[in-house]
Amino acid sequence: MRLSRFHLHTTKETPADAELVSHKLMLRAGMIRKLASGLYTWSPLGLRVLRKVEAIVREEMNRAGAVELQLPTIQPKELWEETGRWEKFGNQLLKIRDRKEQEYCYSPTAEEAITDFARQELSSYKQLPVNFYQVQTKFRDEIRPRFGVMRAREFLMKDAYSFHLDEASLVAEYENMKAAYTRIFTRLGLEFRAVQADSGAIGGDASQEFHVIADSGEDALVFSTGSDYAANVEAAVAADPAPRAAASEELRKVETPTQKTCEDVAALMGIALLRTVKSVAVMTAENDFVLALVRGDHDVNEIKLAKVAGLADYRMASEVEIAEHLGSEPGFLGPLNPRKAIRVVADRDVAAMADFVVGANEKGFHIAGVNWGRDLPEPEVADIRNVVAGDRARDGGELKIARGIEVGHVFQLGRKYAEALKATVLDENGKAAVMAMGCYGIGVSRIVAAAIEQNHDAAGIVWPAAMAPWQAVVCMINPKQDAAVTAAAEALLAELQAAGIDAALDDRGLRPGAMFADMELIGIPHRIVVSERGLAAGTFEYRARSASEAENLDKAAILRKIAG
Repeated sequence: MRLSRFHLHTTKETPADAELVSHKLMLRAGMIRKLASGLYTWSPLGLRVLRKVEAIVREEMNRAGAVELQLPTIQPKELWEETGRWEKFGNQLLKIRDRKEQEYCYSPTAEEAITDFARQELSSYKQLPVNFYQVQTKFRDEIRPRFGVMRAREFLMKDAYSFHLDEASLVAEYENMKAAYTRIFTRLGLEFRAVQADSGAIGGDASQEFHVIADSGEDALVFSTGSDYAANVEAAVAADPAPRAAASEELRKVETPTQKTCEDVAALMGIALLRTVKSVAVMTAENDFVLALVRGDHDVNEIKLAKVAGLADYRMASEVEIAEHLGSEPGFLGPLNPRKAIRVVADRDVAAMADFVVGANEKGFHIAGVNWGRDLPEPEVADIRNVVAGDRARDGGELKIARGIEVGHVFQLGRKYAEALKATVLDENGKAAVMAMGCYGIGVSRIVAAAIEQNHDAAGIVWPAAMAPWQAVVCMINPKQDAAVTAAAEALLAELQAAGIDAALDDRGLRPGAMFADMELIGIPHRIVVSERGLAAGTFEYRARSASEAENLDKAAILRKIAG
Protein backbone atom coordinates (compact mmCIF):
# COMPACT_ATOMS: atom_id res chain seq x y z
CA MET A 1 0.00 0.00 0.00
CA ARG A 2 1.37 3.38 -1.07
CA LEU A 3 0.04 6.27 1.00
CA SER A 4 0.25 8.53 -2.06
CA ARG A 5 -2.65 6.48 -3.45
CA PHE A 6 -4.49 6.19 -0.13
CA HIS A 7 -6.85 8.75 1.39
CA LEU A 8 -5.09 9.95 4.55
CA HIS A 9 -6.29 13.33 5.76
CA THR A 10 -5.10 14.42 9.21
CA THR A 11 -5.59 17.76 10.93
CA LYS A 12 -3.76 19.62 13.70
CA GLU A 13 -6.83 21.33 15.11
CA THR A 14 -8.84 19.82 17.93
CA PRO A 15 -12.57 19.93 17.05
CA ALA A 16 -14.50 22.23 19.36
CA ASP A 17 -17.42 19.83 19.90
CA ALA A 18 -15.25 16.82 20.78
CA GLU A 19 -15.02 16.02 24.50
CA LEU A 20 -13.41 12.59 24.82
CA VAL A 21 -9.85 11.91 23.74
CA SER A 22 -11.03 9.18 21.36
CA HIS A 23 -13.45 11.55 19.62
CA LYS A 24 -10.78 14.22 19.23
CA LEU A 25 -8.13 11.84 17.96
CA MET A 26 -10.42 9.96 15.59
CA LEU A 27 -11.38 13.27 13.99
CA ARG A 28 -7.82 14.59 13.91
CA ALA A 29 -6.54 11.32 12.45
CA GLY A 30 -9.25 11.46 9.82
CA MET A 31 -10.74 8.11 10.88
CA ILE A 32 -14.31 9.41 11.00
CA ARG A 33 -16.25 12.37 9.69
CA LYS A 34 -19.59 13.55 11.08
CA LEU A 35 -22.55 13.35 8.70
CA ALA A 36 -25.27 14.30 11.19
CA SER A 37 -25.90 14.02 14.93
CA GLY A 38 -24.72 10.58 16.01
CA LEU A 39 -24.00 9.52 12.41
CA TYR A 40 -20.42 9.10 11.17
CA THR A 41 -18.68 8.19 7.92
CA TRP A 42 -15.77 5.81 8.48
CA SER A 43 -12.88 6.91 6.27
CA PRO A 44 -10.59 4.36 4.57
CA LEU A 45 -8.19 4.69 7.53
CA GLY A 46 -10.90 4.22 10.14
CA LEU A 47 -12.38 1.34 8.21
CA ARG A 48 -9.05 -0.52 8.21
CA VAL A 49 -9.09 -0.47 12.02
CA LEU A 50 -12.77 -1.39 12.19
CA ARG A 51 -12.26 -4.36 9.86
CA LYS A 52 -9.36 -5.64 11.94
CA VAL A 53 -11.53 -5.68 15.05
CA GLU A 54 -14.32 -7.30 13.08
CA ALA A 55 -11.98 -10.01 11.75
CA ILE A 56 -10.85 -11.06 15.24
CA VAL A 57 -14.44 -11.09 16.46
CA ARG A 58 -15.45 -13.34 13.54
CA GLU A 59 -12.49 -15.69 13.99
CA GLU A 60 -13.26 -16.26 17.66
CA MET A 61 -17.00 -16.62 17.13
CA ASN A 62 -16.35 -19.22 14.45
CA ARG A 63 -13.81 -20.94 16.70
CA ALA A 64 -16.48 -21.07 19.44
CA GLY A 65 -18.85 -22.88 17.09
CA ALA A 66 -21.23 -20.02 16.26
CA VAL A 67 -22.73 -19.86 12.76
CA GLU A 68 -22.92 -16.56 10.87
CA LEU A 69 -26.07 -15.28 9.18
CA GLN A 70 -27.48 -11.88 8.25
CA LEU A 71 -30.85 -10.56 9.45
CA PRO A 72 -32.71 -7.56 8.00
CA THR A 73 -32.02 -4.21 9.65
CA ILE A 74 -35.61 -3.13 8.94
CA GLN A 75 -38.10 -5.18 10.96
CA PRO A 76 -41.93 -5.20 10.99
CA LYS A 77 -43.95 -3.71 13.82
CA GLU A 78 -45.98 -6.90 14.23
CA LEU A 79 -42.93 -8.87 15.30
CA TRP A 80 -42.05 -6.38 18.01
CA GLU A 81 -45.67 -6.27 19.17
CA GLU A 82 -45.54 -10.02 19.79
CA THR A 83 -42.90 -9.46 22.46
CA GLY A 84 -44.46 -6.22 23.75
CA ARG A 85 -41.34 -4.20 22.95
CA TRP A 86 -42.83 -1.95 20.26
CA GLU A 87 -43.88 0.41 23.05
CA LYS A 88 -41.66 -0.79 25.88
CA PHE A 89 -38.35 -0.19 24.10
CA GLY A 90 -39.10 3.52 24.21
CA ASN A 91 -38.00 6.42 22.06
CA GLN A 92 -34.67 4.78 21.18
CA LEU A 93 -36.65 2.65 18.71
CA LEU A 94 -36.63 4.41 15.33
CA LYS A 95 -40.05 3.78 13.78
CA ILE A 96 -40.67 4.21 10.05
CA ARG A 97 -43.47 3.66 7.50
CA ASP A 98 -43.29 2.41 3.95
CA ARG A 99 -45.38 3.59 1.00
CA LYS A 100 -48.22 1.28 2.07
CA GLU A 101 -48.24 2.88 5.55
CA GLN A 102 -46.96 -0.35 7.07
CA GLU A 103 -44.89 0.31 10.21
CA TYR A 104 -41.34 -0.92 10.74
CA CYS A 105 -38.38 -0.19 12.97
CA TYR A 106 -34.67 0.10 12.28
CA SER A 107 -33.23 -2.73 14.36
CA PRO A 108 -31.56 -1.66 17.62
CA THR A 109 -31.16 -5.36 18.52
CA ALA A 110 -32.42 -8.56 16.96
CA GLU A 111 -34.05 -10.85 19.55
CA GLU A 112 -37.38 -10.70 17.72
CA ALA A 113 -35.98 -11.31 14.24
CA ILE A 114 -33.71 -14.19 15.25
CA THR A 115 -36.45 -15.88 17.26
CA ASP A 116 -38.78 -15.60 14.29
CA PHE A 117 -36.07 -17.24 12.15
CA ALA A 118 -35.57 -19.98 14.74
CA ARG A 119 -39.29 -20.80 15.07
CA GLN A 120 -39.42 -21.33 11.32
CA GLU A 121 -36.12 -23.22 10.94
CA LEU A 122 -35.81 -25.29 14.12
CA SER A 123 -38.29 -28.09 14.73
CA SER A 124 -36.41 -30.82 16.62
CA TYR A 125 -34.21 -31.04 19.70
CA LYS A 126 -31.68 -32.74 17.41
CA GLN A 127 -30.96 -29.33 15.83
CA LEU A 128 -29.99 -27.90 19.22
CA PRO A 129 -27.94 -26.32 20.60
CA VAL A 130 -27.17 -23.76 17.91
CA ASN A 131 -25.69 -20.27 18.05
CA PHE A 132 -26.35 -17.80 15.22
CA TYR A 133 -24.39 -14.54 14.94
CA GLN A 134 -24.11 -11.54 12.67
CA VAL A 135 -21.99 -8.39 12.38
CA GLN A 136 -24.43 -5.69 11.42
CA THR A 137 -25.25 -2.00 11.68
CA LYS A 138 -27.71 -1.10 14.42
CA PHE A 139 -29.55 2.13 15.18
CA ARG A 140 -30.71 3.51 18.52
CA ASP A 141 -32.18 7.01 18.64
CA GLU A 142 -30.08 8.29 21.53
CA ILE A 143 -31.60 11.36 23.17
CA ARG A 144 -28.16 12.96 23.30
CA PRO A 145 -25.61 11.40 20.94
CA ARG A 146 -22.12 12.34 22.10
CA PHE A 147 -18.51 11.27 22.37
CA GLY A 148 -18.19 10.38 18.68
CA VAL A 149 -18.68 6.68 17.96
CA MET A 150 -18.67 5.94 21.68
CA ARG A 151 -22.34 6.87 21.89
CA ALA A 152 -23.47 7.22 18.30
CA ARG A 153 -26.97 6.55 17.02
CA GLU A 154 -25.73 4.23 14.28
CA PHE A 155 -23.07 1.66 15.21
CA LEU A 156 -21.60 -1.67 14.19
CA MET A 157 -22.43 -4.56 16.47
CA LYS A 158 -21.77 -8.27 16.63
CA ASP A 159 -24.88 -9.89 18.04
CA ALA A 160 -25.28 -13.62 18.62
CA TYR A 161 -28.25 -15.67 19.82
CA SER A 162 -28.19 -19.27 21.00
CA PHE A 163 -31.08 -21.74 21.28
CA HIS A 164 -31.27 -24.66 23.71
CA LEU A 165 -33.55 -27.41 24.91
CA ASP A 166 -32.69 -26.95 28.58
CA GLU A 167 -30.97 -24.63 31.04
CA ALA A 168 -27.86 -26.80 31.41
CA SER A 169 -27.14 -26.40 27.70
CA LEU A 170 -27.79 -22.64 27.92
CA VAL A 171 -25.37 -22.26 30.84
CA ALA A 172 -22.71 -24.23 28.95
CA GLU A 173 -23.00 -21.94 25.90
CA TYR A 174 -23.03 -18.86 28.13
CA GLU A 175 -19.69 -19.98 29.55
CA ASN A 176 -18.46 -20.75 26.03
CA MET A 177 -19.28 -17.21 24.94
CA LYS A 178 -17.62 -15.70 28.01
CA ALA A 179 -14.47 -17.63 27.11
CA ALA A 180 -14.72 -16.48 23.47
CA TYR A 181 -15.10 -12.86 24.57
CA THR A 182 -12.07 -13.18 26.82
CA ARG A 183 -10.04 -14.44 23.83
CA ILE A 184 -11.34 -11.59 21.64
CA PHE A 185 -10.39 -8.79 24.01
CA THR A 186 -7.09 -10.44 24.86
CA ARG A 187 -6.17 -10.74 21.18
CA LEU A 188 -7.14 -7.10 20.66
CA GLY A 189 -4.55 -6.16 23.28
CA LEU A 190 -6.99 -4.45 25.64
CA GLU A 191 -6.97 -4.27 29.42
CA PHE A 192 -10.49 -5.37 30.37
CA ARG A 193 -12.67 -6.83 33.09
CA ALA A 194 -15.72 -9.05 32.99
CA VAL A 195 -18.26 -7.93 35.60
CA GLN A 196 -21.66 -9.05 36.84
CA ALA A 197 -24.35 -6.78 35.47
CA ASP A 198 -28.02 -5.90 35.36
CA SER A 199 -29.86 -7.26 32.32
CA GLY A 200 -31.65 -3.96 31.60
CA ALA A 201 -34.07 -3.66 28.67
CA ILE A 202 -32.88 -6.91 27.11
CA GLY A 203 -34.07 -8.91 30.11
CA GLY A 204 -32.94 -12.35 31.19
CA ASP A 205 -31.84 -14.40 34.15
CA ALA A 206 -28.10 -13.68 34.24
CA SER A 207 -25.75 -11.29 32.49
CA GLN A 208 -22.15 -10.19 32.46
CA GLU A 209 -20.54 -7.12 30.92
CA PHE A 210 -17.06 -6.80 29.46
CA HIS A 211 -15.44 -3.42 30.08
CA VAL A 212 -12.30 -1.80 28.73
CA ILE A 213 -10.62 -0.11 31.69
CA ALA A 214 -10.28 3.63 31.10
CA ASP A 215 -10.44 6.72 33.31
CA SER A 216 -13.01 8.25 30.95
CA GLY A 217 -15.38 5.28 31.24
CA GLU A 218 -19.03 6.05 31.95
CA ASP A 219 -19.50 2.96 34.10
CA ALA A 220 -18.24 2.44 37.64
CA LEU A 221 -16.84 -1.06 38.10
CA VAL A 222 -16.56 -2.65 41.49
CA PHE A 223 -14.00 -5.35 42.22
CA SER A 224 -12.73 -7.13 45.31
CA THR A 225 -9.18 -7.40 46.54
CA GLY A 226 -10.04 -10.81 47.99
CA SER A 227 -11.05 -12.70 44.83
CA ASP A 228 -11.92 -12.29 41.15
CA TYR A 229 -15.33 -10.86 42.06
CA ALA A 230 -16.25 -7.91 39.85
CA ALA A 231 -19.56 -6.22 39.06
CA ASN A 232 -21.04 -3.10 37.55
CA VAL A 233 -21.97 -0.67 40.33
CA GLU A 234 -25.62 -1.25 39.36
CA ALA A 235 -25.31 -4.88 40.45
CA ALA A 236 -22.45 -4.87 42.98
CA VAL A 237 -23.16 -6.19 46.46
CA ALA A 238 -21.19 -5.61 49.65
CA ALA A 239 -20.90 -8.01 52.58
CA ASP A 240 -23.77 -8.30 55.03
CA PRO A 241 -23.61 -5.68 57.80
CA ALA A 242 -22.66 -6.57 61.35
CA PRO A 243 -25.53 -7.52 63.67
CA ARG A 244 -27.52 -4.66 65.11
CA ALA A 245 -26.36 -3.27 68.45
CA ALA A 246 -28.74 -2.83 71.36
CA ALA A 247 -30.50 0.51 71.83
CA SER A 248 -28.60 2.83 74.16
CA GLU A 249 -30.19 6.25 73.58
CA GLU A 250 -33.55 7.79 74.33
CA LEU A 251 -35.70 9.10 71.54
CA ARG A 252 -35.33 12.88 71.31
CA LYS A 253 -36.29 15.71 69.00
CA VAL A 254 -33.47 17.89 67.66
CA GLU A 255 -33.96 21.36 66.22
CA THR A 256 -32.43 21.61 62.73
CA PRO A 257 -33.77 24.91 61.39
CA THR A 258 -31.82 25.05 58.12
CA GLN A 259 -30.18 21.63 58.03
CA LYS A 260 -31.88 19.59 55.29
CA THR A 261 -29.12 17.19 54.27
CA CYS A 262 -27.69 14.32 56.27
CA GLU A 263 -24.26 15.96 56.02
CA ASP A 264 -25.52 19.21 57.58
CA VAL A 265 -27.48 17.41 60.28
CA ALA A 266 -24.46 15.27 61.22
CA ALA A 267 -22.23 18.37 61.36
CA LEU A 268 -24.73 20.23 63.57
CA MET A 269 -25.04 17.31 65.98
CA GLY A 270 -21.33 16.48 65.93
CA ILE A 271 -21.91 12.85 64.94
CA ALA A 272 -20.65 10.62 62.14
CA LEU A 273 -22.60 10.81 58.89
CA LEU A 274 -23.10 7.04 58.99
CA ARG A 275 -25.37 7.48 62.03
CA THR A 276 -27.94 9.35 59.95
CA VAL A 277 -30.59 7.91 57.64
CA LYS A 278 -31.60 9.35 54.29
CA SER A 279 -35.29 9.04 53.30
CA VAL A 280 -36.23 8.85 49.61
CA ALA A 281 -39.95 9.09 48.82
CA VAL A 282 -41.24 7.25 45.73
CA MET A 283 -44.58 6.23 44.26
CA THR A 284 -45.36 2.84 42.74
CA ALA A 285 -47.21 2.35 39.47
CA GLU A 286 -50.32 1.75 41.62
CA ASN A 287 -49.76 5.12 43.37
CA ASP A 288 -48.69 3.58 46.66
CA PHE A 289 -46.31 5.72 48.73
CA VAL A 290 -42.99 4.10 49.66
CA LEU A 291 -40.18 5.49 51.79
CA ALA A 292 -36.80 4.01 50.85
CA LEU A 293 -34.15 4.35 53.56
CA VAL A 294 -30.37 4.33 53.11
CA ARG A 295 -27.58 5.36 55.42
CA GLY A 296 -26.64 9.04 55.26
CA ASP A 297 -23.31 8.31 53.59
CA HIS A 298 -24.92 6.04 50.97
CA ASP A 299 -27.03 6.60 47.86
CA VAL A 300 -30.05 4.71 46.58
CA ASN A 301 -29.27 2.38 43.67
CA GLU A 302 -32.18 2.93 41.27
CA ILE A 303 -31.70 -0.43 39.54
CA LYS A 304 -31.74 -2.35 42.82
CA LEU A 305 -34.72 -0.40 44.14
CA ALA A 306 -36.69 -1.20 40.98
CA LYS A 307 -36.15 -4.91 41.67
CA VAL A 308 -37.96 -4.72 45.01
CA ALA A 309 -41.42 -6.28 44.77
CA GLY A 310 -43.96 -3.73 43.48
CA LEU A 311 -41.36 -1.09 42.59
CA ALA A 312 -40.54 -2.07 39.01
CA ASP A 313 -41.99 1.16 37.59
CA TYR A 314 -41.58 3.51 40.53
CA ARG A 315 -41.20 7.28 40.21
CA MET A 316 -40.13 9.99 42.61
CA ALA A 317 -42.93 11.33 44.81
CA SER A 318 -44.00 14.95 44.32
CA GLU A 319 -43.95 17.51 47.12
CA VAL A 320 -47.75 17.37 47.21
CA GLU A 321 -47.69 13.57 47.65
CA ILE A 322 -44.99 13.87 50.30
CA ALA A 323 -47.03 16.41 52.25
CA GLU A 324 -50.15 14.26 51.92
CA HIS A 325 -48.48 11.13 53.33
CA LEU A 326 -45.87 12.55 55.71
CA GLY A 327 -47.15 16.05 56.50
CA SER A 328 -43.75 17.53 55.80
CA GLU A 329 -41.49 18.91 53.10
CA PRO A 330 -38.30 17.39 51.64
CA GLY A 331 -35.28 17.78 53.90
CA PHE A 332 -37.06 16.66 57.06
CA LEU A 333 -38.57 13.32 56.02
CA GLY A 334 -38.53 10.13 58.04
CA PRO A 335 -40.47 6.94 58.81
CA LEU A 336 -41.76 8.09 62.22
CA ASN A 337 -45.31 9.36 62.65
CA PRO A 338 -46.47 9.57 59.03
CA ARG A 339 -49.79 11.24 58.32
CA LYS A 340 -50.98 8.14 56.41
CA ALA A 341 -49.93 4.52 56.45
CA ILE A 342 -46.82 4.09 54.30
CA ARG A 343 -44.58 1.27 53.15
CA VAL A 344 -40.99 1.45 54.40
CA VAL A 345 -38.14 -0.34 52.61
CA ALA A 346 -34.84 -0.16 54.49
CA ASP A 347 -31.46 -0.98 53.06
CA ARG A 348 -29.66 -3.82 54.83
CA ASP A 349 -27.25 -1.40 56.50
CA VAL A 350 -30.12 0.74 57.80
CA ALA A 351 -31.89 -2.33 59.15
CA ALA A 352 -28.72 -3.09 61.16
CA MET A 353 -28.51 0.41 62.68
CA ALA A 354 -29.27 1.45 66.24
CA ASP A 355 -29.60 4.90 67.81
CA PHE A 356 -29.86 6.60 64.41
CA VAL A 357 -31.15 9.99 63.23
CA VAL A 358 -34.06 10.55 60.84
CA GLY A 359 -36.20 13.45 59.74
CA ALA A 360 -39.08 14.27 62.12
CA ASN A 361 -41.65 14.90 59.36
CA GLU A 362 -41.78 18.42 60.71
CA LYS A 363 -40.04 21.40 59.18
CA GLY A 364 -36.92 22.36 61.13
CA PHE A 365 -36.62 19.14 63.15
CA HIS A 366 -34.98 15.71 63.15
CA ILE A 367 -35.28 12.86 65.63
CA ALA A 368 -32.27 11.17 67.23
CA GLY A 369 -31.94 7.93 69.17
CA VAL A 370 -34.30 6.03 66.85
CA ASN A 371 -34.33 2.23 67.13
CA TRP A 372 -36.10 -0.56 65.27
CA GLY A 373 -38.50 -2.64 67.29
CA ARG A 374 -38.80 -0.01 69.98
CA ASP A 375 -39.67 3.17 68.06
CA LEU A 376 -40.42 1.68 64.64
CA PRO A 377 -41.70 -1.71 63.53
CA GLU A 378 -39.10 -4.00 61.97
CA PRO A 379 -38.72 -2.84 58.35
CA GLU A 380 -38.95 -4.57 55.02
CA VAL A 381 -35.27 -5.15 54.20
CA ALA A 382 -33.56 -5.14 50.78
CA ASP A 383 -30.17 -4.33 49.27
CA ILE A 384 -31.00 -0.95 47.68
CA ARG A 385 -27.78 1.06 47.88
CA ASN A 386 -24.72 1.67 45.76
CA VAL A 387 -21.59 0.11 47.16
CA VAL A 388 -18.74 2.52 47.88
CA ALA A 389 -14.99 2.11 47.73
CA GLY A 390 -13.76 0.58 50.98
CA ASP A 391 -16.86 -1.55 51.60
CA ARG A 392 -16.15 -5.05 52.83
CA ALA A 393 -16.71 -7.68 50.15
CA ARG A 394 -18.47 -10.97 50.74
CA ASP A 395 -15.18 -12.77 50.15
CA GLY A 396 -13.56 -10.82 53.00
CA GLY A 397 -11.64 -8.49 50.72
CA GLU A 398 -12.10 -4.77 50.18
CA LEU A 399 -14.24 -3.36 47.37
CA LYS A 400 -12.53 -0.92 45.04
CA ILE A 401 -13.96 1.08 42.13
CA ALA A 402 -12.51 1.70 38.66
CA ARG A 403 -13.97 3.24 35.50
CA GLY A 404 -14.81 1.19 32.45
CA ILE A 405 -16.29 1.39 28.95
CA GLU A 406 -18.75 -1.38 28.18
CA VAL A 407 -17.82 -3.14 24.93
CA GLY A 408 -19.52 -6.51 25.35
CA HIS A 409 -22.48 -8.07 27.13
CA VAL A 410 -23.65 -11.67 27.49
CA PHE A 411 -27.13 -12.63 28.69
CA GLN A 412 -28.96 -15.75 29.68
CA LEU A 413 -32.33 -14.77 28.28
CA GLY A 414 -34.17 -17.91 29.32
CA ARG A 415 -37.50 -18.37 27.56
CA LYS A 416 -38.76 -14.78 27.57
CA TYR A 417 -38.66 -14.26 23.79
CA ALA A 418 -39.27 -17.86 22.78
CA GLU A 419 -42.46 -17.96 24.83
CA ALA A 420 -43.70 -14.65 23.41
CA LEU A 421 -43.05 -15.79 19.85
CA LYS A 422 -44.03 -19.44 20.45
CA ALA A 423 -40.66 -20.78 19.35
CA THR A 424 -40.77 -24.49 20.13
CA VAL A 425 -39.12 -27.74 19.08
CA LEU A 426 -40.12 -31.35 19.65
CA ASP A 427 -38.19 -32.92 22.54
CA GLU A 428 -37.06 -36.56 22.91
CA ASN A 429 -40.64 -37.55 23.77
CA GLY A 430 -42.16 -35.80 20.77
CA LYS A 431 -43.64 -33.02 22.90
CA ALA A 432 -43.40 -29.32 22.08
CA ALA A 433 -40.78 -27.60 24.22
CA VAL A 434 -40.14 -23.84 24.36
CA MET A 435 -36.49 -23.17 23.61
CA ALA A 436 -34.19 -21.40 26.07
CA MET A 437 -32.11 -18.57 24.62
CA GLY A 438 -28.83 -16.76 25.16
CA CYS A 439 -27.82 -13.37 23.74
CA TYR A 440 -24.25 -12.16 23.24
CA GLY A 441 -23.33 -8.67 21.96
CA ILE A 442 -20.10 -6.85 21.17
CA GLY A 443 -19.91 -3.17 20.18
CA VAL A 444 -17.43 -3.49 17.30
CA SER A 445 -17.28 0.23 16.48
CA ARG A 446 -17.24 1.18 20.16
CA ILE A 447 -14.18 -1.03 20.71
CA VAL A 448 -12.21 1.25 18.38
CA ALA A 449 -12.97 4.32 20.51
CA ALA A 450 -12.48 2.43 23.78
CA ALA A 451 -9.04 1.25 22.66
CA ILE A 452 -8.02 4.86 22.00
CA GLU A 453 -9.29 5.97 25.41
CA GLN A 454 -7.03 3.35 26.94
CA ASN A 455 -4.07 3.77 24.59
CA HIS A 456 -2.95 7.30 23.68
CA ASP A 457 -0.38 9.94 24.51
CA ALA A 458 0.22 13.60 23.75
CA ALA A 459 1.21 12.80 20.15
CA GLY A 460 -1.84 10.73 19.30
CA ILE A 461 -3.11 7.15 19.23
CA VAL A 462 -1.01 4.22 20.50
CA TRP A 463 -2.76 1.23 18.92
CA PRO A 464 -2.43 -2.28 20.26
CA ALA A 465 -0.67 -4.11 17.41
CA ALA A 466 -3.73 -6.15 16.41
CA MET A 467 -5.84 -3.03 15.80
CA ALA A 468 -3.39 -0.70 14.04
CA PRO A 469 -4.27 0.29 10.44
CA TRP A 470 -0.79 -0.99 9.50
CA GLN A 471 1.74 -2.73 11.69
CA ALA A 472 4.58 -0.84 10.06
CA VAL A 473 5.05 2.10 7.70
CA VAL A 474 8.18 2.66 5.67
CA CYS A 475 8.81 6.42 5.55
CA MET A 476 10.84 7.57 2.58
CA ILE A 477 12.97 10.73 2.90
CA ASN A 478 14.12 11.51 -0.61
CA PRO A 479 14.30 15.25 -1.36
CA LYS A 480 16.80 14.67 -4.18
CA GLN A 481 14.63 11.97 -5.77
CA ASP A 482 17.51 9.50 -5.47
CA ALA A 483 16.46 6.31 -7.30
CA ALA A 484 18.42 4.20 -4.82
CA VAL A 485 16.35 5.49 -1.90
CA THR A 486 13.10 4.75 -3.73
CA ALA A 487 14.29 1.28 -4.70
CA ALA A 488 15.44 0.49 -1.16
CA ALA A 489 12.12 1.66 0.34
CA GLU A 490 10.10 -0.38 -2.13
CA ALA A 491 12.28 -3.44 -1.54
CA LEU A 492 11.90 -3.10 2.23
CA LEU A 493 8.13 -2.81 1.88
CA ALA A 494 8.03 -5.97 -0.25
CA GLU A 495 10.17 -7.85 2.25
CA LEU A 496 7.97 -6.80 5.17
CA GLN A 497 4.86 -7.89 3.32
CA ALA A 498 6.48 -11.19 2.33
CA ALA A 499 7.15 -11.79 6.03
CA GLY A 500 3.42 -11.46 6.71
CA ILE A 501 3.65 -7.94 8.12
CA ASP A 502 0.85 -5.53 7.20
CA ALA A 503 2.95 -2.61 5.97
CA ALA A 504 2.59 0.55 3.90
CA LEU A 505 4.96 2.97 2.19
CA ASP A 506 4.71 6.69 2.91
CA ASP A 507 5.71 8.12 -0.45
CA ARG A 508 3.68 11.32 -0.15
CA GLY A 509 6.80 13.50 -0.28
CA LEU A 510 6.12 15.26 3.05
CA ARG A 511 8.84 16.81 5.16
CA PRO A 512 10.11 14.44 7.88
CA GLY A 513 8.46 16.35 10.73
CA ALA A 514 4.99 16.31 9.16
CA MET A 515 5.34 12.69 8.06
CA PHE A 516 6.47 11.48 11.48
CA ALA A 517 3.73 13.49 13.21
CA ASP A 518 1.13 11.75 11.04
CA MET A 519 2.52 8.32 11.89
CA GLU A 520 2.38 9.11 15.61
CA LEU A 521 -1.10 10.61 15.36
CA ILE A 522 -2.59 7.60 13.56
CA GLY A 523 -0.78 5.23 15.91
CA ILE A 524 1.49 3.16 13.66
CA PRO A 525 3.34 0.68 15.94
CA HIS A 526 6.58 0.56 13.88
CA ARG A 527 8.11 3.39 11.83
CA ILE A 528 11.05 2.69 9.52
CA VAL A 529 12.86 5.54 7.75
CA VAL A 530 14.74 5.01 4.50
CA SER A 531 17.12 7.86 3.64
CA GLU A 532 20.24 8.54 1.62
CA ARG A 533 22.30 8.87 4.80
CA GLY A 534 20.98 5.59 6.19
CA LEU A 535 21.69 3.71 2.98
CA ALA A 536 25.26 4.96 3.05
CA ALA A 537 25.63 3.54 6.55
CA GLY A 538 23.81 0.31 5.70
CA THR A 539 21.03 0.95 8.25
CA PHE A 540 17.46 2.18 8.61
CA GLU A 541 16.10 4.47 11.30
CA TYR A 542 13.61 2.49 13.38
CA ARG A 543 11.27 3.71 16.08
CA ALA A 544 8.54 1.85 17.93
CA ARG A 545 5.49 3.99 18.67
CA SER A 546 5.94 3.41 22.39
CA ALA A 547 9.66 4.27 22.37
CA SER A 548 11.04 7.70 23.21
CA GLU A 549 14.00 7.54 20.81
CA ALA A 550 14.75 6.16 17.35
CA GLU A 551 17.61 3.74 16.69
CA ASN A 552 19.63 2.82 13.61
CA LEU A 553 19.29 -0.87 12.76
CA ASP A 554 19.93 -3.18 9.88
CA LYS A 555 17.08 -4.94 8.07
CA ALA A 556 17.36 -8.21 10.00
CA ALA A 557 17.20 -6.44 13.36
CA ILE A 558 14.15 -4.48 12.27
CA LEU A 559 12.33 -7.62 11.18
CA ARG A 560 13.09 -9.19 14.57
CA LYS A 561 11.75 -6.08 16.34
CA ILE A 562 8.49 -6.12 14.43
CA ALA A 563 8.03 -9.88 14.76
CA GLY A 564 8.28 -9.53 18.34
